[in-house]
Amino acid sequence: METQKSFDATTQYGTLYLVPTPIGNLADMTYRAVEILKTVDLIAAEDTRNTQKLLNHFGVETKQISFHEHNTAQRIPELVAKLKQGVSIAQVSDAGMPSISDPGHELVVACIHQSIKVVPLPGANAGITALIASGILPQPFYFYGFLSRKPKEQREELGHLQNRPETLIFYEAPHRLKKTLKELIEQFGPDRQVALCRELTKKHEEFIRGDLAAVFEWANSVEIRGEFVIIVAGNHNPKSDGQDPLAGMTMSQQVDFHIKNGLKVNEAIKRVAKDHHLRKQVVYNEYHDIK
Repeated sequence: METQKSFDATTQYGTLYLVPTPIGNLADMTYRAVEILKTVDLIAAEDTRNTQKLLNHFGVETKQISFHEHNTAQRIPELVAKLKQGVSIAQVSDAGMPSISDPGHELVVACIHQSIKVVPLPGANAGITALIASGILPQPFYFYGFLSRKPKEQREELGHLQNRPETLIFYEAPHRLKKTLKELIEQFGPDRQVALCRELTKKHEEFIRGDLAAVFEWANSVEIRGEFVIIVAGNHNPKSDGQDPLAGMTMSQQVDFHIKNGLKVNEAIKRVAKDHHLRKQVVYNEYHDIK
């Protein structure tokens, strides 16, 4: 068991602040977020070039260090070491919430294991912003983020999701939108209600609402631009195909289940990571109890 008092000043370690940044409109930056970026010792940014534009806009002069998915293994020990020396760090992604389809989760876990305070700030998030304006039942919802880019894996992912009763939230790039919509129709049927939400908070913000067939027709009649959030209504008449044998299991137990059913350890870890939409290293660490 671990208890954190976020604003207890007695600790000798620094604090990791998770700072959301605007998803398009710079006016969505909060006063507190700007103040934190000005007062921390270091900013760990997904792309220092993009973040520098934000810092310049708000007159923030704090030094940056890059922290993205390709240097996670190298950076986490460095950042944890700095935090243990008393350095305060703000972690930001290019837009929106750190850790949500962006870097950050592994750093948070490493800090928790070292009893370093992790303090989140509220702020912009594309998925929730799109959900509340979609016109589709806002709760319960199931946030999935980006589907696999590989057609076979995407088909399998959607196959697992087609019976879920919750509203589904996906992210998608413009050049993959039509293929994803086509696969959604094949897996979910043409009548499922959907809302496409593009360029949120920006000048060209747009919502396209209707069933999947109508929205797919729209996508084939226009030039697709901008990043999309796809909100899909849940399945209120799911087909019953028996009880999920993995229901109620921890991730480690699920790995063991797949091993008992013929998979090698690494293959089982990869399967569980895919099922939970996590990086393989996260499941690997939990299964091998790496602290």
